[in-house]
Amino acid sequence: MAAPDPMLAGGADFRTRLQTWLPKIVLAPSFAIMVIFVYGFIAFTVYLSFTGSRMLPSFDLVGWQNYDRLFRIREWDIAVSNLFVFASLYIVISTIIGLMLAIFLDQKIRGEGILRPIFLYPMALSFIVTGTAWKWFLDPGIGIEHSMHLWGFENFQFDWIKDRDMAVYTIVIAAVWQSSGFVMAMFLAGLRGIDNEILKAAQMDGASNFQMYRRIILPQLRPAFLSAFVILSHLAIKSYDLVIALTGGGPGNATAMPATFMYSYTFTRDQMGIGAASAVIMLMTIAAIMVPYLYAELREKK
Repeated sequence: MAAPDPMLAGGADFRTRLQTWLPKIVLAPSFAIMVIFVYGFIAFTVYLSFTGSRMLPSFDLVGWQNYDRLFRIREWDIAVSNLFVFASLYIVISTIIGLMLAIFLDQKIRGEGILRPIFLYPMALSFIVTGTAWKWFLDPGIGIEHSMHLWGFENFQFDWIKDRDMAVYTIVIAAVWQSSGFVMAMFLAGLRGIDNEILKAAQMDGASNFQMYRRIILPQLRPAFLSAFVILSHLAIKSYDLVIALTGGGPGNATAMPATFMYSYTFTRDQMGIGAASAVIMLMTIAAIMVPYLYAELREKK
């Protein structure tokens, strides 16, 4: 038997190593950019939150002073309160509407292929576009109130966008309009993944539709509920562009959010240290939501 050719063996070994390393080589630049411009800047922001930075970064450490000042600022308290109201309503209403739309489309109705893209379309828009469109729609001078007056309903009034007590709810309306279709898609995927044999067995046992949803369908949608909560919470905490486009944070500070507070103190009021501290608080809040979710997902897979 002839001995194997060393040149051929060396070529095969080289091709094997190339196939192993080529994906790593291709992904290395993207990975390096992500590490530098995502995690690197996160670490830099955390560092700035412990410095006396104002208009420009400073490397004079001041300890926890920025965090102490942050929680003494009235605008921060208002922003956190607004976020609590906005996030609570946004998550609950979007989840309910998304679930109802998913159940509606799961009935194999006619025109599902048309309705599904219509419900999903708002999520394809940027929050800037959504905020601008709803600003026009809700403006008493050119929006729905003006249109109702032209139609003869002189007593109709809908000026929430200019009312300090009601302006935050206009952000809820716009955000729910944009995100409900996305939540619907998650729930619809969950509904389509339920084993029909289980549902047929429940029907044969005499279970009503209400009992089937309460005891079988909704419990099996738990992963979809959890995913919707995590995603909507993340969107709510970092809401900036929608607020700026719709209300600009006003009237006054009536619709200010932590993200708008962070931008204002970092780039407008030249208080970069306090702005960085607020950004770190937002990051910790998001991490407090994401880490348990990821842990639960990884544990379930194992």
